This record gives sequence, structure tokens and C-alpha cells, in this order.
Amino acid sequence: AAAEPQTAAPAVPLPVNRPEVVVYIGEWMSLEPAPDKADVDVTADIPSKNRQRRGLRVPLELRVDSISSIMLAMVTGVSLLVALFGSGYMHHDAGYPRFFAAVSMFVFSMCMLVMSNSFVMLFVFWEMVGLCSYLLIGFWFRKPSAAAASKKAFVLNRIGDFGLIMGIFLIWTNFGTVEFAGVLSNTQRLQELAAENSSVITLICFCLFLGAMGKSAQFPLQVWLPDAMEGPTPVSALIHAATMVTAGVYLVARCTPLFVLAPQAQLLVTGTGAVTAALAALIALTQTDLKRVLAYSTVSQLGFMFMALGCGAADPNLASMAVTAGMFHLFTHAFFKALLFLAAGSVMHAMGDVIDMRRFSGLRRALPITHWTFLVGAAALAGVPLLAGFWSKDEILAVLMAASRTGEHRVFFGSVLVVASLTALLTAFYTFRAYFMTFWGPEKFPEEAGHHPHEATPIMAWPLRILAVAALLIGLAVGPTHLFGNTLTKTVGLTPFEAHFHLDVMALSVVIATAGIGLAWMLYVAMPRVPATIATVLKPFYVLSQGKFYLDEILYVLVVLPLRGIAFLSTLFDRLVIDGIIDSIGTVPRVLGDRVRSLQGGVVTAYAGLMWVGLVVLVVVCLSIS
Repeated sequence: AAAEPQTAAPAVPLPVNRPEVVVYIGEWMSLEPAPDKADVDVTADIPSKNRQRRGLRVPLELRVDSISSIMLAMVTGVSLLVALFGSGYMHHDAGYPRFFAAVSMFVFSMCMLVMSNSFVMLFVFWEMVGLCSYLLIGFWFRKPSAAAASKKAFVLNRIGDFGLIMGIFLIWTNFGTVEFAGVLSNTQRLQELAAENSSVITLICFCLFLGAMGKSAQFPLQVWLPDAMEGPTPVSALIHAATMVTAGVYLVARCTPLFVLAPQAQLLVTGTGAVTAALAALIALTQTDLKRVLAYSTVSQLGFMFMALGCGAADPNLASMAVTAGMFHLFTHAFFKALLFLAAGSVMHAMGDVIDMRRFSGLRRALPITHWTFLVGAAALAGVPLLAGFWSKDEILAVLMAASRTGEHRVFFGSVLVVASLTALLTAFYTFRAYFMTFWGPEKFPEEAGHHPHEATPIMAWPLRILAVAALLIGLAVGPTHLFGNTLTKTVGLTPFEAHFHLDVMALSVVIATAGIGLAWMLYVAMPRVPATIATVLKPFYVLSQGKFYLDEILYVLVVLPLRGIAFLSTLFDRLVIDGIIDSIGTVPRVLGDRVRSLQGGVVTAYAGLMWVGLVVLVVVCLSIS
């Protein structure tokens, strides 16, 4: 499905009556303006014609509007099914109570994040989501790789969080408030900033997008997400589908009124998404770990969403359509990606925790429920017509095509459209490569699985069935009727647009999906020996792809080693200079004390002699004074 604007929208969307509910709970934080003679002034200097000092007021309010309700439905629905699956998957784990405590806090934090009514409140729950991911990725903390992965995710997200908090400070400085209504609906102030100094809005958007890059794993901060596979499989499904990684997309979509005024920032959003999507797809081509294939597909699909979100740079009238496309893909992706991860968990459960696809094959007879549900999820991810992923991915291609035909950035968006099409082809290929390697071919089980691999228990199988039905029908239910777009555009800052079908885009999507699936079938079912030959012929690329283009190593050399060098020099300076000065200050009294103590030898005759000497000195002094 595709869409076109109904009417020309102004550069700054005008606030209109929108269905929303704001619940005031209390005062979160209040910093009142300091008196004129106070030493410390906590007020912001508002750069406007009528400058005045204002304090920071952060009320604890929950906002439920169209975009929040869509996110809540997705987060709670998918999380419920993941929790049901997890109750069976983690049944015999000693950390069962700790697992569900962290999962519950994870889901609560995400729900509060999407219902936040201010940037400060959003940031608080943004950090709580990061904390929960740290706890869940490192759930098996005695496993060194899991502990390292959790620290890696936590540290890399701090980079993005620094950008987010700087963006919030800039918003407070320039708007005098951190509440969404006072920023995103403040048309007058937005127009003033756009006229006076548009670079301020651009800088704010850059900072906000840096936060989104960290949380939603965009290049070059994407390296933490594949390592998050070290956590239990239900955690992978939560992080990759319903919670953490969707927060960055939500933030950019929520702040559309700001990004519309910053075309450079929108170009960065689209460009970063294109690079991330293509790079992750190329890496996924050669991975042999089933969960890592899905992890890189998540990184790639998030790149797809950001590609759409930045299309407003071509024409502000495309902003609402772009946000609808990105959020629609986020919504459908949550269901079929959760399905794929849980199905992979079922495979892992049956194979004795083995997830290397080279060690098993032909599982479709041993695991029939897992096989059929995984097939549905793979087809949805590949963009097979009428399934969930087809409608949302088609919408992204449509908005990219519209952006490539208007504005001064036609060449840029045309190039991004080509990248998106090729990435969609690679997505269909590597998804069905994983499917054929796992469920087709001769039956082969690892020793850890025993002689008779078992299908998922009912508590694990029913979430798979429900998610498979969602992947089959949810796109068909809201795609042709444009129900999703009509609901989302009721959010403040978005304008309604006329939607209709583009048969050329739909035909392109069908060709891409068919070509990718057909190529995977040919290489891994019809001619299973060919991939090894291709790997030999294209060995340099194969090594690069399997080595993840050595991005971890590059970051280690460019970031980790210099920081360790700085830390080492700081340690030397602290020990040799700072400690040396402090130790020398303590050495002087100690040396003097040693000299004085030498006079106290414990000999009584010596004490008597000293007394006489002191007495003589005292008498001489007194006589000289008199």
C-alpha cells in the first residue's frame, strides 16, 4: 500500500483537536527560579523577544494518544505471549523468579516510556529500559560471554543516552519546558526558532537521533544488539520485537514536529538507516548461528524504519506518510520477529541448547509446530504478499519512491530506494536460507539433543500459534483498510493524507520476495553443494561478512584502545604525581617526628641532663630579658 498527501501541510503542523488523554498524577520535579541575589541560578535563559527566567517544572503525567495506544497494544500484546513462552522455557532454571522480576520491570518501563508526557520522564524510563536490558542480557552472569555482552550493551547505550540528555537540555533552554505539549505543539515558538536560528532545531534533532541510534542499534552503535543473544531466548524476543529497540523509532516519530524543521537531520536519519540496513543484511548472509541471523535481521529492519522516518526532508508534506510507514513496519515487525525468535528458542530447546545451523537439519518432521510457525514468520519477514511484512515494507518502498520524485534531494532518495530494494532482496534470501538450513535436508541432530528431539510444550507452542496468526492476518486487517494510518495521524503533529495502492511498488515487492526465496531454495535445497563453492570463490567477501566486517575490532582499535591508553596515563599521573604530592606532605612531619623521637631514648640520666640543660637555657633567657 502507498499513500499521497491529501492537502499541502504547513512547515510546522498546526495543533488541532486530537483524541488524547492526559492523566496528572503529581509533581515529579520542580526547580523554581532563584532570587536575583542568589549565588546559584537554576533557571533557563529563554532566547525569545520577551526574555524571562523560568524554572524547570516536570509534572508526573501520563499521555495516551494515538501513537501511545498503538505502542501500548504492541508492547503489552507481544510481551504477554513472550512471558507465556518464557514460563515454559525457563521452567527448570534456578533464576526463574529473578527472570520474571526483570521482565516485568522491563515491560513496565517500556509502557511508562511510551506514556510519558515530558522528555525528562521519558528519559527516566529510557534509562530503566536500559537497566533491565543489562540485567536480562547478563541473566546468566556466571557465563563470561553473557556478562561481557551485558556490559557492552550498557556502555554503548551510554553514548546514545548522552546525546538524548543533551537534546533535552537544549529543549529546556530554548522552549522553557520539557513537556511534549509545550514543545511539539508550540507552533509559535517553533516558527520563531525556525526563523531566528534553524541550526538550534537541527542540533536538537541530531542529539535526539543520537539517543535513538544507541537504543535502536543504528550504525555505528549497532554492535551491541547481536551480542544480546547471550541472554535467554525470551529476552531476545522482548528486546528485538516489543521493547528496547523500538524506543528509538518511537522517539523520532514522536518528535516529528521538530524533525520536519530540520531537513539535514532527516537526511542523516535516512542515510544512517540505509547504511545500517544494508550492512546488517550483508552480515546476516553468512552467519551460522540461527539467533544471530535473526538479530542482524532486526538491525536491518530497524534501518528500514529509519529510512522511512527521514523522508520528510524531501517534502514536509511527506512527513506524516513517512512516520506512518516507519511505525507500521515497527508494529508488524514486532509480531513476526517475536514469532521467529520464539520458534528459534523452540529449536534450541529441542536441540539441547545447540543453535549452530550446521549441526542440525531436516527438523520439519521432528518439530512440526515449530516448523510451520517459523515458516509463517519467515514469509512475513521476507515480504510474501498478503502477510504482515508485505504491507509495511511495501509502504516504506512507496514513501521512498515518492521522496525520490520530489524536492532537491531526489538523487539521494533514489539511491536509498535502490539500497532498500536490494536489502529487501537480501532479507528474503538470508531468512529462507536459515529456514532451509534448519528444517530441510536430511535429518541430523546434535548429540546434545538425544535420540528423539521433542516438540515445544503446550505453554510454549500456543504463543507460537497465536503469533503466527497475527503474522498472517494483522497486515491484511489494517493494511488495505488504511486503519493504521488513519489512527496514527490523529497524533499531534501529524496530518491526514490520502492513501491508495501503487501497483508498481506492489509488483516490485513481489518480485523481490520471489527472487530472494527462489535463490535460497536453489542454493540450499536444489543444489546444496553450491554454497561451499561460492564461499571459496568469493572468499574475501565471505570472510568479511562472517567476521561482521570487523566492526567490533575497528571500534576496539579506534575507541577502546585510546580510552584504555588515557586511563593508563591517568592512573600513572594519579599514582606518581597526585599520590606523590600527598605522600610528600605526609613525609615531612614523619621525618621531623623521627628526629625528635631519637631524643627520647629511655635513659633516665639522659633525661636529667636534658632537664639541666633546659633549666640553664631558661635561666639565661630570663636574665638576658631582665
